[in-house]
Amino acid sequence: MLAGFESRPVRAAEDAGLASEQTEPAPLDLLMIVRQGIFSSGGSVTAPVEGFYDPTMNWIDATRAGNTAHVDHANVSYQIPVNDNGNSIVYLHGYGQSRMGWMTTPDGREGWSDLFLKKGYPAFLVDQSRRGESGAAVLMSTNGFLDACSQDSKAYKPGDQAWYTHFRIGCTAPERYEGSQFPEGEEVQNQFFRQMTPNTGDFDQEVDAEALSAMMEDVYEMTENKSIYITHSQGGAVGWDVSMDHVSGIVVVEPGGTPWIGSSQYQKLLEAKVPIIILFGDYIDNRPEDIMSTGFWKSVRDGAVGFAESYNVAGGDCTVINLPDLGVTGNSHFMFQELNNDLLADYIAAWLESRGLD
Repeated sequence: MLAGFESRPVRAAEDAGLASEQTEPAPLDLLMIVRQGIFSSGGSVTAPVEGFYDPTMNWIDATRAGNTAHVDHANVSYQIPVNDNGNSIVYLHGYGQSRMGWMTTPDGREGWSDLFLKKGYPAFLVDQSRRGESGAAVLMSTNGFLDACSQDSKAYKPGDQAWYTHFRIGCTAPERYEGSQFPEGEEVQNQFFRQMTPNTGDFDQEVDAEALSAMMEDVYEMTENKSIYITHSQGGAVGWDVSMDHVSGIVVVEPGGTPWIGSSQYQKLLEAKVPIIILFGDYIDNRPEDIMSTGFWKSVRDGAVGFAESYNVAGGDCTVINLPDLGVTGNSHFMFQELNNDLLADYIAAWLESRGLD
């Protein structure tokens, strides 16, 4: 099966100035998939609604007496390339996002999952519990963070401008910061905002971590290998709570935080001897101080640096990368969707290779 390829147009010989020579078609940039599918992991089943189930009434019975519901699982879409290198990557999105963010970019270029598939890394793309394809929840969302305007409201809470600022794409949409790597254009921003999706139930880190730990075990049973774990933002917080039994390495894109030094999360990582790399983009040190998010991201990055220093002294392996220090500028919180996402994928691939994960 062939997927995710694009052909490079060949100019007419006359246009190319080669009228007297035979031209050869340029090779296709092929992504060859040997196996793909979708499955769910973890979760729970609710107790039956009080009463007896009447099959003659089935869905017409509004009380749903005797019915159960399968809830709070993780949903996974996977692809395994022909050139499988044995090091699967599990991708976990951040808040307000789904696996879609790893699969494409707002301007339609290849996402990280395709870029790493071509390097031989199987992709396991997760929608966490109560989000996207894992939307079933016991109670619908009541929090006022992203999803609902209030506990007693069913109205979706607007947030395009607030998240745009917080994600450091620009100060106010549709403006982008100078030198931004975020793709340009009205339709690009339209696509970006439309990839955001609400929780169907309240965010619960413990529920998510349990489902994702079960998913990691399922991936291990399927592939017979541990997996690399790539997380983003709020997904990074969930990632620290996931069992490390089947994790070979962790790549974190701007997590919401890092484990407290000496905490159970911290000790678990040390004992598992899991190598970690944490990446931060631009517009943290060079943004207006009166924007609340400026201080937030400085604090998160400083916390990551402190975590890495302690983790390494204790015998761990953690690298914190501030991209502007490498001369890589213009990246926002969504660096994996930006114009240089291929460069960043190459950098991470080199780090994985240096840890024997290639």
